[in-house]
Amino acid sequence: MKNFSPKPWVSPQPVLIIGTYNEEGVANAMNAAWGGQWDMKEIFISMGKHATTDNLKRNGEFTVAFATRKTMVVSDFVGIVSAKNDPKKMDKTGWNIEKATIVDAPVFTDFPMTLECRIKEKYGESGSGFYLVAKIVNILVDENYLAEDGNPDIEKMELTVFDPVHDGYIQLGNKVGRAFSEGKAIKYGDRKNNASQVAGD
Repeated sequence: MKNFSPKPWVSPQPVLIIGTYNEEGVANAMNAAWGGQWDMKEIFISMGKHATTDNLKRNGEFTVAFATRKTMVVSDFVGIVSAKNDPKKMDKTGWNIEKATIVDAPVFTDFPMTLECRIKEKYGESGSGFYLVAKIVNILVDENYLAEDGNPDIEKMELTVFDPVHDGYIQLGNKVGRAFSEGKAIKYGDRKNNASQVAGD
């Protein structure tokens, strides 16, 4: 195996679209990858120095949408253009924007699933940003992306993830197994049968 120096290569990384309002009530969005699930009803995000960071300092409420294949180009755009430099940034996205159901933040309805969040704690706050932990207070899902059981259909959403090695976006593929289930063949001793199933895939 080849050795590499330490790099931010945890993979895959989500493509999170963070929605906030500025002091004038104008919606803004940014693209973030360094975030994830913190607890059952909480998430964490590493925030650098952005217009969104300033908005969150004034108002600790925001939304998080998950980028998809359809929204990839514009999702990348909001990550490379700052509202500080381009006041017309959001107009250029062409996104439909609504107010969130519970929190004081925008919802970009072009995305199939959105979390409404409220900051619980900030860590390491400095001039360059901070780490935040936020409570999920509501989840909005486009009904076109619901599975037969009434829950979100992740496969149908065509979510994208960030490849930190080659700076690329990769679309999530097909379901390959059932979590908390596939390993039972080994746990209960059916190793031979499990091995043959894997070899046949």
